[in-house]
Amino acid sequence: MITPEEEKQILNHAYIPEHIVGLMTSVSGGEPFLIEDYFCCRRKDWIVVVGYPLQNDFIMNEFERALDKIIKRFRPRYVSLIAPELPLSLAASCRERESDHYYTLDIHDRSARSGLIRAVKKAMEHLTVERAADMRKAHYELSLEFIERVNPSPRIRNLLFKMPDYITHSSNSVVLNAWSDQNNLAAFYIVDLAAGNFSTYVIGCHSKKNYVKGASDLLFFEMIKISNEYNKKYIHLGLGVNKGIRQFKEKWGGIPTRGYEMCELVVRKPSIFDALTAIRKMKRTN
Repeated sequence: MITPEEEKQILNHAYIPEHIVGLMTSVSGGEPFLIEDYFCCRRKDWIVVVGYPLQNDFIMNEFERALDKIIKRFRPRYVSLIAPELPLSLAASCRERESDHYYTLDIHDRSARSGLIRAVKKAMEHLTVERAADMRKAHYELSLEFIERVNPSPRIRNLLFKMPDYITHSSNSVVLNAWSDQNNLAAFYIVDLAAGNFSTYVIGCHSKKNYVKGASDLLFFEMIKISNEYNKKYIHLGLGVNKGIRQFKEKWGGIPTRGYEMCELVVRKPSIFDALTAIRKMKRTN
């Protein structure tokens, strides 16, 4: 477990969304730890290791040493690991792997989005922006519409469905809503403001059923406004994910600023005792 002082230290040095303690513990359901210069979350026999050092440069052999220390201390069965690079010794062992880039936006650079203001003003004729501290039935329905239309990865689905609880328990998050003239939810963004230097776009959806042109642009503009109000230096836009999402982020001036590698590992197989315990639980359930 981390102390309030350690959490403050992590947030002051954070530079990726996974450094945000409240967001990570809510999404993973795990207990937070600070091991040397690395933040991680543990839940039972699973641990999430954020391999981006908080105060030092990333050096592979130092990261490998810290990772070995974490695994020996907690003895997890499963490890979810993200880092700028993966150790060669682990790369071939990943049961799931992903490569991408983090995108960020310098909110003080106005040149890249000057041409979007007209679209935002047009959207404001048909939409009302709301800053909220909760999620309602309309958000759930729009999330389901998004899932049916896009068929996102299990990780994105899980993130969406974790959001109502996260918003309820987070004092540093805000839901940006775009309501149409017919009082339908055209789009929503979830933004986290906990990190010292940046705001984080966590996730968002726009509706095709209740479509209003420019809804996503309007919320992006609102996200810039609130980031300025909280004196953030930049907005963390998350990963590129796919061509369409990258193009939208780049349209607003977002650029890839940091490499991302993800690896899911099984570091130890279940013991005979674990297997027997699982069988007994199944029998009791049935």
